[in-house]
Amino acid sequence: MTKKLGELGEILVAQWLKTEGWTILHYRWRCRWGEIDLIAQKQATLLFIEVKTRSRGNWDANGLLAITPSKQRKLLQTAELFLAENPDLANLNCQFDLALVKSKRESKSLNSNLEADSLPARIKLGKPLAYGGYLLTLDNYIPAILAQ
Repeated sequence: MTKKLGELGEILVAQWLKTEGWTILHYRWRCRWGEIDLIAQKQATLLFIEVKTRSRGNWDANGLLAITPSKQRKLLQTAELFLAENPDLANLNCQFDLALVKSKRESKSLNSNLEADSLPARIKLGKPLAYGGYLLTLDNYIPAILAQ
């Protein structure tokens, strides 16, 4: 998977979250502990979203097996540092979600830019979408992957 493909998956998920009423606060928030792909807010809830974009024939159940105990610890540490740096958000309910995106390379690039505004306004779970030279599908969205 190239970085471009991972970014495409994150953009797709962010657009889907927006249609669900979420505000995206950060893309790829980084610190010394790691990275959180997306951070979103709706009312009193803050989401930390891990996005796994996989092509056919992957080894890790479309990204599901990549959320190891070590990865979970890093996500928690990263979120704690984010909240320490953003104390105005520290009292919100926090949730860790996982988005699994399937990808298939298109023979011709139908839309090679990475701008979210070129995506349809309404993205549907499980429905393929041609974007950035790939056929992308938000295959599964799993809320609350980490026990608090």
